[in-house]
Amino acid sequence: MTETDDTRSAAGEVPVAPRSRLQRLMRYIPLVAPVLLWTVPCWVLLHTGQHWPLPVTLIGTTLFALGLIGMPLAMVRGHGRRQQDAAAIVGDTLLGSIWVLFTWSVLFGVLLRLALTVAGVGDGQDRARTVTWAVVGVAAVLLAWGYAEARRVPRVRRLDVRLPRLGAGLDGTRVVLITDTHYGPLDRARWSERVCATVNTLEADLVCHTGDIADGTAERRRAQAAPLGTVRATRARVYVTGNHEYYSEAQGWVDLMHELGWEPLRNRHVLLERGGDTLVVAGVDDVTAESSGLEGHGARLAEALDGADSGLPVLLLAHQPTFVDRAAAHGIDLQLSGHTHGGQIWPFHYLVRLDQPALAGLSRHGARTLLYTSRGTGFWGPPFRVFAPSEITLLVLRSPQHSG
Repeated sequence: MTETDDTRSAAGEVPVAPRSRLQRLMRYIPLVAPVLLWTVPCWVLLHTGQHWPLPVTLIGTTLFALGLIGMPLAMVRGHGRRQQDAAAIVGDTLLGSIWVLFTWSVLFGVLLRLALTVAGVGDGQDRARTVTWAVVGVAAVLLAWGYAEARRVPRVRRLDVRLPRLGAGLDGTRVVLITDTHYGPLDRARWSERVCATVNTLEADLVCHTGDIADGTAERRRAQAAPLGTVRATRARVYVTGNHEYYSEAQGWVDLMHELGWEPLRNRHVLLERGGDTLVVAGVDDVTAESSGLEGHGARLAEALDGADSGLPVLLLAHQPTFVDRAAAHGIDLQLSGHTHGGQIWPFHYLVRLDQPALAGLSRHGARTLLYTSRGTGFWGPPFRVFAPSEITLLVLRSPQHSG
């Protein structure tokens, strides 16, 4: 495949747009967010009229202060230059735990206290302590459940997708989608084996992985990714890069997936033929590849479709749902994506929707293009999934001639 260089201005420089006030404020979020995450629950649970015994207040406040200091330090040591897995596990777990505690401190700190006040239940101290125990109890249950949800083998989500341009010979084509496996600090080699075994029960014609295989280099996470080599498909196994590959030597992951028998679709396509009809299966690098600095990497849809018959239906693999605008402009029939994790820990999905056009499931964009967004097969960072279950997706493609 011939790679093309990025187009640059005659002066060799890319003009930089002036920063908006919102963009300037966004720079301070990494500094402000941890303070809010730890101080708000501390205040709601310990210092809003509970009148706990002094040792309880001191110990509780000290634990919150240690969390405020320890979480960023662990995150930096775990995900920064040092890449210490033990520190990453501690930092990620603290982040997920305090997010849940923060969310329910805010909800119960307002709603439950208001309800108790309106109902005339107890005095101020009783209401404050009731709120504290309710928040702690709900957070504990959600974290325990969320951990089990994150670590289990995902359930299979089955969906029929009707494509108007799909030939009758391709009706019933079984496409399995896994994505965002995020092999990382927590060793999930056994989990990976069980996921792949589940995929193999689905008798897929085509198996797709739409990126974010792991957090870490291919050399470092090889043992967890190795079971992907056991995945079976009657036609092809195809893969595209996600944004996390570009944090961890993306070319190493492309090479490993090829070694494991997968077809990396780096701005190229393959043809799936069945029953006398043909489906174009195309893939593009993640959009972050364009700024990665890696030679030859970039999301180039026109290159991916080069040489394909424009009259054939196209299934496109693109890691991020936001790519669907380009897909719709090219008349793509179906785009498969991941990236969002369905929000992973409620109510984080509200923030995800600020960045992506879809959170999960099937959606239509433009006159022809359908987008399926998976909630992901694994988890990123915090080992919890709350109200955003993981999935292995079985998409059964249907032609207009199908009468079922």
